[in-house]
Amino acid sequence: MKAFTDQELDTLTLVEGALALNAAVEPATSLHWVRAELELLAKEADHLLAGETNDELRLDGLLRLFYKEWGFKGDFEQYFSSDNAFVEKVLRRRKGIPVSLGAVFLFFAHRLDLPLQPVGYPTQLILKANWLDREAQYINPFDGEYLSQRVLRGWLIGKEGPSAEVKPEYLESSDNATLIGRWLAVVKSALLREENYAMALRCSELALTFSPDDPYEIRDRGYIFQQLKCDWVAAEDYEYFIAQCPDDPAAELLKLQVKVLTAEAPIFH
Repeated sequence: MKAFTDQELDTLTLVEGALALNAAVEPATSLHWVRAELELLAKEADHLLAGETNDELRLDGLLRLFYKEWGFKGDFEQYFSSDNAFVEKVLRRRKGIPVSLGAVFLFFAHRLDLPLQPVGYPTQLILKANWLDREAQYINPFDGEYLSQRVLRGWLIGKEGPSAEVKPEYLESSDNATLIGRWLAVVKSALLREENYAMALRCSELALTFSPDDPYEIRDRGYIFQQLKCDWVAAEDYEYFIAQCPDDPAAELLKLQVKVLTAEAPIFH
């Protein structure tokens, strides 16, 4: 499986970087179709909006086109489905989650030279419009609505408690490598929920190309190996985690798991 460096990811658009990783996780991904569809929609957006010289009005026009005319929307019913995290499926279904919808929307915004950037807000990806003559605006890519400071703080309160405040660093633009790392974690979690352990393992292996010694990622890989009946390999990953994080509450439980796993004959795959 090809490893991607942070520098390589940052030379691509966010959607292209995500698409490359999607294809590494799911080799059946139709890269040609995705790129053709993105190009087709980008040309339509350019045709409809290029005549508008005001950037704010063009952004409003793109929001209407994307969410009303093209029908992209957040998937409320199956939010945690892996379908919402793979670019090809998002384009085919016109449904997704903030990170996937935001990446696709950014592709069109940048083709129109709109000053829009991704922000890895603590609760989800949001989009930031940097205007020259006024304060920045923030957009929720899940539904295309503008976000007030009150809503942004409300999200944080739901996550961190009533004393949470919106810190300036929370609203800084994020680099592609950071966002794709978070995206990869979302894909892995979805695949684990769906018990698709073979593809989840690919996610874990990709994550470890970015952080080879991350004990928590290695612990997660051990869990996946255990589900795949690779008991001795799972035990090795658990032992690494225990050695690196002896005070973690999970360490004692994993010690018991290691004893069980290593008591049986190894299964080779």
